[in-house]
Amino acid sequence: MNKNASEKPSAEIDTQKIINDESANERKELNRFECMGCGYIYDPSEGLGKYKIPKGTPFYEIDKNNFRCPVCRASFDAYRDIGTKLKPSGFDENLSYGFGFNTLPSGQKNVLIFGGFALAAACFLSLYSLR
Repeated sequence: MNKNASEKPSAEIDTQKIINDESANERKELNRFECMGCGYIYDPSEGLGKYKIPKGTPFYEIDKNNFRCPVCRASFDAYRDIGTKLKPSGFDENLSYGFGFNTLPSGQKNVLIFGGFALAAACFLSLYSLR
C-alpha cells in the first residue's frame, strides 16, 4: 500500500471545503449590490434609513417583496453583486500584472490617478515662479 504524502484523506478535504464555504458566506454578507437601472449602490455597512433597514443588514435579508430602489424604484431582482468595498477592481486574471497597483481597490486607484494629475498641475504652475 503506497500512498503519496501529499494526498489528504477525503474527510479532511470535505472539512476544509466546508470551512472555505462558511468563510465565503460570511464575506458575502459584506458585499455591496448595485442597481442596474440607475447605479445606486446598497452598502450593508450603511443600511438604508428610508426603508428603516439598520446598518449591518446583508442584502439577502431584506424583504424582497417590499424593497424598491430608493432612486428609480426598481425591484429587488434589478440588483447585482459588486463585491466588498475593498475588493480590487478589474479582472481577477490581471491582478498580478503591473507594479502592484492592480491589487488596489478602485477608490485608492482614483486617489493615485487624480493625485498624480494634481501634482503634475502644481509642478507646471510652479514654473511660473521662475524668471
